Amino acid sequence: MALYHFHVTQIKRSASQSAIASAAYRSGEKLYSEYYGETSDYSHKKGVICSEILLPPNAPPEYADRQTLWNALEKVERNKDAQLAYSFDIALQNEFSLEENIALARQFVSEQLVSRGMIADFSIHKPDKEIQNPHFHILCPIRPLKENGKWGYKQRRVYHLDENGDRILDENGKATFDAVPTTDWGSPERLESWREAWAALCNAKFEEKGLDCRIDHRSYERQGVDQIPTIHEGPAVRQMEAKGIPTDKGDLNRWIRSTNAAIRSLRKKIATLLDWLKEVKHELSQPQQPNLGQLLGDYIAIRNAGAWSRKAKLNNLKQFAEAYNYIMENRLFTVEALEERVAELNGQVSGLKSEMDASNKRRKELKDLLQQAENYARLKPIFDEMNGIRWKGQREKYRQEHESELRQFYMTRRKLTDAFTPDGKLPISAWRQEMETLAREHEAAYACYKPLRDDLTKLLQVRHHVNVALERRNIEVPVLHRDKYER
Repeated sequence: MALYHFHVTQIKRSASQSAIASAAYRSGEKLYSEYYGETSDYSHKKGVICSEILLPPNAPPEYADRQTLWNALEKVERNKDAQLAYSFDIALQNEFSLEENIALARQFVSEQLVSRGMIADFSIHKPDKEIQNPHFHILCPIRPLKENGKWGYKQRRVYHLDENGDRILDENGKATFDAVPTTDWGSPERLESWREAWAALCNAKFEEKGLDCRIDHRSYERQGVDQIPTIHEGPAVRQMEAKGIPTDKGDLNRWIRSTNAAIRSLRKKIATLLDWLKEVKHELSQPQQPNLGQLLGDYIAIRNAGAWSRKAKLNNLKQFAEAYNYIMENRLFTVEALEERVAELNGQVSGLKSEMDASNKRRKELKDLLQQAENYARLKPIFDEMNGIRWKGQREKYRQEHESELRQFYMTRRKLTDAFTPDGKLPISAWRQEMETLAREHEAAYACYKPLRDDLTKLLQVRHHVNVALERRNIEVPVLHRDKYER
């Protein structure tokens, strides 16, 4: 089922974290930290199927190297408690292929992060025995880059001013100020927009693939969903659970899932029952319309009332039996169902008829082109022979003798003007091949068209019988009239 998980934390030294170690773990690489003078080796890590760094235009090209990038950041961050990077942990979807998930992750990183000037180091992890769902990690330096590619400031000072515009001093004589972030990357509003953007990307992909599932970035409470949310387990808990070792978090999540499933099942049954009761109540409150079988019976009764011979009455009965068997076989019990079926078949018949008309028109054009090409080939030698006569008098005499053929040649050449290829030839083989293809397609279309047209004819006949019966019962005949469907 579709899964939404989008978690953002900070990599910071105050928590004994290292940007180099974090990047090495997520990418499954061996990286050396100049700041700590130690190597983080995760090259043995399995499940990392894609890892790359996307840079904004103003970033130095050498930052495309993971070790260079994060050592440069560690170097510029001098505070022992420095906040180093934003760490994204985002779930991918089991309903998408590996290639689709990678493309979706790369699109999100490019549109939502890199486009804002952020450097994004992202890695995609596929499911295995320890990892239950595909996901990807993103590391982004908190410190922004200047336009010249140098590291900028994470915060700027906004001084407190009095009514005269002078700085307010504290008891030690120092100006007071607020430290304001230079970017909105760490704001709740930006996080909300990223969470919403990821949900929108996934939902658009679900819709593109014709899947009904959707995800929502909002909490159950904000969605108005009365459901208990599970808790995040983390890789350590998942590893223990995969080895068959129960954990408190695992037990709690199993209980939550079981409870939610029971609640969903109960609500579904209640909703189904309420819908059924609503439909029954609505149906009973409506005046009951005669069904098609009754209306056909009325029509035959009307016909028999005016029939003078036994043979005519038998024919009427035969007509009733054929019409009644037809509506039963096609499960048409109401006037509305009949109208819907007529409209549906008419649309299909009209569509196929339009296709065949277009095909016939093109075949006629091709037939004319081939005839003109044949005339051109037959008459061109006469034209060439005339142009080959050097003496004017003889050429004029020849033109007069072959005036009719030459006039026909000129007319044929005008019709074929746009058909000549650059080398002066006519695509006769291509025309003939297209003619054959169109003939086959027309035959296939007609094979579909004929039974639908015959079916529509039967439906129109039934509808005529029904309309006669409705008029006799003084019931309003449906707005859709027979002449709309006849071609």
